[in-house]
Amino acid sequence: MHNEPKLLRNADHRRMPWKNGGGETVEVIVHPEGASLSDFGWRVSMATVASDGPFSVFPGIDRTLAVLTGDGMALTIEGLGEGLGDKLLTPVTAPLPFPADAPTTARLTGGPITDLNVMTRRGVFRHSLAHHVARGATALAASSGQRLLLALDPLGVTTPDGLMGLQPLDALVFDGAETAEVVPAGDSAAFYLVEIAPA
Repeated sequence: MHNEPKLLRNADHRRMPWKNGGGETVEVIVHPEGASLSDFGWRVSMATVASDGPFSVFPGIDRTLAVLTGDGMALTIEGLGEGLGDKLLTPVTAPLPFPADAPTTARLTGGPITDLNVMTRRGVFRHSLAHHVARGATALAASSGQRLLLALDPLGVTTPDGLMGLQPLDALVFDGAETAEVVPAGDSAAFYLVEIAPA
């Protein structure tokens, strides 16, 4: 079955308070559509973290976090073993996967940051999150589930349905099995690629 790519403009992303009230989340997409924070299968969101404090706890959820803008934040994740739960995330470090039900505290290293957060329900879906830079037209390898591309720079994505232009923080959701190519608007374009598949 062919699902047409779905373009999600940054201006249309849903803005909502954090589960614990400590900040604002920009929800890029939630599956199934309209699901709440307690019954989603998977969810991609961005958040501005303006102060130190605890993360919301999500039972039965795996999450991966990346820093989009700002200096960075130091995370302390309980239950990963001595020293293993202390991680520094910056815009240039690799995305960090960890259980969303492990109590986690964030400390900002130099002012507010914006993060990208991918969450899947454990045992139902699995996901990966990776940072890429396209220098010229770049083909994306096929995958088994769905893909979400979050643009950090102006770029185009070519699929069998045609070429779609994305501005920074626009997202495109499309079938992983379909051929797709990223075309930077300038010399190069950075983006995050989320892959989500049944567990």
